[in-house]
Amino acid sequence: MISYAGGMIRLWPLLRRLMALCLLIVGIAWSGTAQAQNCGAATSQGSAPASWQTYCWLNLAQYNDSTARSASGQNLSFTLTDGSLLSFNIRVTGGTGTAYNAVTSPSWGGSSVGNASFIGIPGRPILYTASGGVRTITMSGITIVPPSGATASTFAFVVADAESSNDGEALRLGTNGGGWQVLDVSPPISGSALPLISGVGSSNVTISGVGGTVGAHILSSNSPSTVTVETTAGGLQGVMFAVRFASIRLEKLIVGPRVDAADQFRFEVVSTPTNAVLSSGVTTSTGSGPFTAPGISMAAGVPITLRETMESGSVSTLAQYNSSLTCVNITGATRPGLPNNLVTTSVDLGQLQFGEALVCTFTNVAHPRVRLIKQMGTDGRRFASNQFTIRIREGETVIAQTTTTGTGTTIANGDTGPVQLVGGTTYTLDEIAAGTTSLGNYIATMSCNNSFGGSTTALPNTVGGTIRPQLGDTITCTIINTRRAIAVLEITKTSTIISDPINGTSNPKLIPGAIVEYAITVRNVGTARPDSNSIVILDEMPENMAFATGTPVSFTNGTPVSGLNTFNPATMVTYSSAAGGAAPYTYTPTGSFDANVRGIRIIPTGRMNAATSATNQPNFTLRFRAQLQ
Repeated sequence: MISYAGGMIRLWPLLRRLMALCLLIVGIAWSGTAQAQNCGAATSQGSAPASWQTYCWLNLAQYNDSTARSASGQNLSFTLTDGSLLSFNIRVTGGTGTAYNAVTSPSWGGSSVGNASFIGIPGRPILYTASGGVRTITMSGITIVPPSGATASTFAFVVADAESSNDGEALRLGTNGGGWQVLDVSPPISGSALPLISGVGSSNVTISGVGGTVGAHILSSNSPSTVTVETTAGGLQGVMFAVRFASIRLEKLIVGPRVDAADQFRFEVVSTPTNAVLSSGVTTSTGSGPFTAPGISMAAGVPITLRETMESGSVSTLAQYNSSLTCVNITGATRPGLPNNLVTTSVDLGQLQFGEALVCTFTNVAHPRVRLIKQMGTDGRRFASNQFTIRIREGETVIAQTTTTGTGTTIANGDTGPVQLVGGTTYTLDEIAAGTTSLGNYIATMSCNNSFGGSTTALPNTVGGTIRPQLGDTITCTIINTRRAIAVLEITKTSTIISDPINGTSNPKLIPGAIVEYAITVRNVGTARPDSNSIVILDEMPENMAFATGTPVSFTNGTPVSGLNTFNPATMVTYSSAAGGAAPYTYTPTGSFDANVRGIRIIPTGRMNAATSATNQPNFTLRFRAQLQ
């Protein structure tokens, strides 16, 4: 209030009347505009309760006060977000002249709805009194016709204080449906004052104004066919209407990096019977979200399906992501049977249950991808023809591999590219020599990095290490081979059946009495020579085999020659009779075939030559025979 010499003036109603005059002028300017009757949710929560998107506020843009004040009233219908058609007759009585104007939200600067909360309600959802006094709005013949494939069901008809009920002002609500229940309270723009309310749970509720800046009550009656609202305006009053049966809001969350930065997702709520899209959203940029589709307030039992697809312009496919869906009820307990971390890209939820306010979230995480790359050290290859095969294996199964080409430090075909793997499965990252290459001529190191910063996956740091990638991992590992100059001895052992007691030397078989010749080949594939007299060969005699003493160990130089001294079996070969062929090597074989020989030690003298290329590798072969007992 403000004072002057002759008394006091109430400033609050005066300001509201000035605001009403502005709105009336705007309303006249809009009078020729035709808008489809529909409903919509607020676009921003503000300080509203969690259920702020569950209300489908009726757009009263086609309200005509003159028609509504006539004896027959005005018939209105609204296409709701779930495809239902809401219809009723609205009749206004009391007072003279214009009763209400349909205006946008907020109705004025002090109202709770539109300023403090429920921000961005579309259209003109508020019937705002044109002057003080008592007016009555009667909505009769309220019906909801569900869309094709849906069933009629219980619905909530919602009435809310759309202005500010102050001293001397009131709203009186009547219904022939279920008793009025307070659904939510919209807090004031400042403070915590609320109008008084009585009669909750009955067919008649009174909201009585109080002084100051106040909030607003939001009430509902289940499935009425007639609703009345009496407004008592000292300054001005406003009322707004909404419907809901249940509601759903679909969100999208992306965990970790996308497979490709261009990947985007479309997520939709659709009518299961008609496939009509009821609400949809599209992700943007490279952010993780959550991205939100507009909430839908359901007015009938419409079976719905939640689904997601890749948006046009994406590089990857949906199969390259793990998609899961979780739904929670934000207004109460979440009923069993709703998706809970369900791996899916589409699910038929069926009909929502009355009163539910579901928030469902599609969470997308890229399936783990591992990339293996081959590089050479600064000195390049040991021999020009050296090549390498890098592999990603699951057990003994090769998931991906590539064999290099090129010479020197140049590596071509040395990248597996990103390989999609299964989260939680163990893989081995290794390399093998290709062709005549010997890995012994190189020191191999491996380093890995993961572009998913939130990952806890342990990364291997040695060639042949294992990795157990998780969803979202994008891992790159690089194997670098640096050449070294050392002697690298490769040893192979083969066996050949020479004869048997029945077939002789003609296609002999490995039967008792058969003679078997063993050949041990030693090859230096390295570029350095081993120390003199440093080569020691220990060979364990196989079970049930008796050493042939009549054919002692022989030595044959290969091409190129080994460079070792002339072989002397009398001084360079010793035998063991110990289990496993272990030391001491002091046993002397006897007879033609000696089963006591369990091990042979061969120590040639001299210094073996070094390899000069991948194919010019000095070598020698040792041979001896034994009989199967």
